[in-house]
Amino acid sequence: MKQRQRLTREQSKDQTRERLIDAAQKIFMKKGYVAASVEDIAAAAGYTRGAFYSNFRSKPELLMELLQRDHERMDRDLQAIFDEGATREQMQARAIALYSQFFRDEDACFLLWVEAKLLAIRDAKFRTRFSAFTKEKRDYLANYIRLFSERAGTPLQLPAETLALGLMSLCDGVQFFRMTDPQEINEDLIESVLAGFFSRVMFS
Repeated sequence: MKQRQRLTREQSKDQTRERLIDAAQKIFMKKGYVAASVEDIAAAAGYTRGAFYSNFRSKPELLMELLQRDHERMDRDLQAIFDEGATREQMQARAIALYSQFFRDEDACFLLWVEAKLLAIRDAKFRTRFSAFTKEKRDYLANYIRLFSERAGTPLQLPAETLALGLMSLCDGVQFFRMTDPQEINEDLIESVLAGFFSRVMFS
């Protein structure tokens, strides 16, 4: 019988951290950030409160870690638009699909961003960090918009920073409508709204 490989101390620490992160995401999405306790997260991951504080200083720090990971995932999706050899038509099709269908992604962390925004409204200390992060996110998207305009040869109708804020706000807004009124605002309608607005502001 093959003996199970023993984890190094570093590997064990990394495993503990990953389990805590996975548990936190599930609990934040299900119970909400405020209702979720450190004990809830640690227990769901199979650890103690001490294990949590060995890896994170606080719940807000863990929330920011989750948002950073979601941002990195978005970056990978954006990079895929510019795969080597892609034609203008292919880039346009990929960009529209990514923007208009993002809300369908089961891994999307929309509720986590909502929780973070609510926390930022109520907690001045967290707001400072979160505001800097969201500005970085908007600037990042604006750079991609400029890059897309250059690669596709499509002049921008508005400054890239304005487009980034507008497109992010629209995406957030329609997701709120979908989640609060799913019977009236269905997924196909949301996709058509996002695709239509994106095409209009980016390609007209």
